[in-house]
Amino acid sequence: MSDFVTGQTRGGGSWTPKFVETIDQKQCIGCGRCYKVCGRDVLELIGITEDGDIVDAFDDEAEKKVMSVKEQNNCIGCESCSKVCSKSCITHKPLAA
Repeated sequence: MSDFVTGQTRGGGSWTPKFVETIDQKQCIGCGRCYKVCGRDVLELIGITEDGDIVDAFDDEAEKKVMSVKEQNNCIGCESCSKVCSKSCITHKPLAA
């Protein structure tokens, strides 16, 4: 028996979804690939000021734009965001059963 929530593929195979945990904002370049591939409204683009404060991505004070986890509970654990991330800055974790 698995210690994690598991699903079943259409072919009957067992599958353990891994849900988004964090995004390393120091690594993230704000390209938006992960955002575009996720249809569940899990991620959002945010701005970070020179002082490290979080602001709207389109605020004039934003020195850098990066992705952030907006609604973690919407994640279905497909890991598509990580698969398209060129910087490998998204971490996932299976959910305990």
